[in-house]
Amino acid sequence: MDQSKAPILDALADYHRMDRYGFTPPGHRQGRGADARALEVLGADTFRSDVLSTAGLDDRKSSNGYLSTAEQLMAEAVGADKAFFSTCGSSLSVKASILAVTQGKGDLLIGRDAHKSVVAGLILSGLEPRWINPRYDSELHIAHPPSPEEVEKMWQRYPDARAALITSPTPYGTCADIQKIAEICHARGKPLIIDEAWGAHLPFHDKLPTWAMDAGADICVVSVHKMGMGFEQGSIYHLQGDLVDSTRLSQCADLLSTTSANVMIYAAIDGWRRQMVHDGKELLDKALQLADGLRQDIEQLQGIHVLGPELIRVEASHDLDPLHVLMDVSELGISGYQAADWLRANCRLDVGLNDHRRIEATLSQSDDEETTGRLLDGLRQLIDAAQDMPEPKKVRLPEWKDLEADAVMLPRDAFFGPVENVPFDEAAGRISAEQITPLSARDPCRAAWRTHQPGRPGLPSLRSGGRDGPARSCRSKPANHPGGGAAAG
Repeated sequence: MDQSKAPILDALADYHRMDRYGFTPPGHRQGRGADARALEVLGADTFRSDVLSTAGLDDRKSSNGYLSTAEQLMAEAVGADKAFFSTCGSSLSVKASILAVTQGKGDLLIGRDAHKSVVAGLILSGLEPRWINPRYDSELHIAHPPSPEEVEKMWQRYPDARAALITSPTPYGTCADIQKIAEICHARGKPLIIDEAWGAHLPFHDKLPTWAMDAGADICVVSVHKMGMGFEQGSIYHLQGDLVDSTRLSQCADLLSTTSANVMIYAAIDGWRRQMVHDGKELLDKALQLADGLRQDIEQLQGIHVLGPELIRVEASHDLDPLHVLMDVSELGISGYQAADWLRANCRLDVGLNDHRRIEATLSQSDDEETTGRLLDGLRQLIDAAQDMPEPKKVRLPEWKDLEADAVMLPRDAFFGPVENVPFDEAAGRISAEQITPLSARDPCRAAWRTHQPGRPGLPSLRSGGRDGPARSCRSKPANHPGGGAAAG
């Protein structure tokens, strides 16, 4: 196929050139009726490019096949059998993948550090989650993707599970050994889904961690808006092999997705693919060099340490995306939360992930010496300001064993069952009826587990470092669950 083409982007250019006008949605009519104040902020071109995909960009029968051709070009560009675009984010793509591989029946092996969309998929499907323990660094208090050995152990325990789902990379940039995990799954004839939301760029450079499709995954979900050049909500789910029915996967996505897909999101994905095929290696070469220099410069700053080798040591992760620049600020006597808030308030800089001792700056091919210079200036100012900041609130950090608990009800049953709000102090021994999802919507303390009994560290850990509030729990059912109500999620 001709990778210099961008069919959706080209069709949008043709739409403008031909001066089409539709008596159809959107009602703003390419901005003609939009409020002037909205136009001033959003720009006229935003409205001008917001057109219908069918009976707009394409005809009422989609006879030109702009979207399907763009998806074929994407699949060819990255070596997948098929690619499907989504304008509802990777959250939808993950749910569709879960439904497609399980048909809503049986068990699913899932890494405990899964995104909240995975739990939503469990609620929608009625599946039983079988949680795979991640590699937990008890010194750094970071959960890395599960090891192949842990996946093997869970397959031996639950041989009839329908599939496995692993998150890699994590928001910290740490990665699983997908190749070995895929081999373990395929030896049993079972598919492997990789939530690779942070890895859209991985196929385009050989010095980055191995892309999931190259490592043998059956389905790989990526968020183009995270590490690619797409708009928010732009996602692609890739498919290869014969363990997953591509028609069923497409049907499941169609079942969940909007019927009013945003053409601009499609067009941005299409344009980004063309850019990466032609210039991706060079762009990522520059980004990797920039990240290496930034890491060295930050490491020279007093009181801030850039994490690197300790994230891929034994019993840590298999690989690391160096574009995730994770910084420990604890030597400054402040928390990552304080650092993130201060940088936003005083330097107009936003960082992504932040926790009790760390902040993270994620670089992309868009960054350069100017943007990293702003970050370095902000960090220098932060160092000077840290001495006058109040002592951070203590966060109680439990051991991994203290975070484990048993699921006693299906997520679906817990979500739709009767619930009540209870004071935090009365929540121990009850069952969570909703998710706990801090840390970029990923948290090892999933609502799928029974909350800890009084005296255990689970609830105090959640409570430490912040304000108190009500805890939501299922009504107790003492006949079936003496310890309290039942839930999973």
